[in-house]
Amino acid sequence: MIDKVKIFAAVLIVIAGIYGFYYFAEQHALVRAGAVLASVIAAAVIVLTSTQGQAAWEFAKGARLEVRKVVWPTRKETVQATIVVIALVIVIGLILWLVDAILFFAIYDIILGTTKK
Repeated sequence: MIDKVKIFAAVLIVIAGIYGFYYFAEQHALVRAGAVLASVIAAAVIVLTSTQGQAAWEFAKGARLEVRKVVWPTRKETVQATIVVIALVIVIGLILWLVDAILFFAIYDIILGTTKK
């Protein structure tokens, strides 16, 4: 129950920060943005004290650890894969253009007989 109260309080803090941003429109934009950022940070601190917040933090740490384990492609591999993709897009585009031209000819010239002479 206390976790729900913490999350609700965090949401209210963020809403209050956003409301304050527009309420104090005569203030400098940097000050107002700083107030919103402070409200988001305060809300994050409150959420991180809840069970769900701690679980989310542990998940984020685990995800970061898994990202470090990924073997990223080299620059050469990336360039080669990009060239292959571009070449295939061009080939598929030409094939689709050819099919379109053949169907256009078949429908308008052969079936409908609307050729210009």
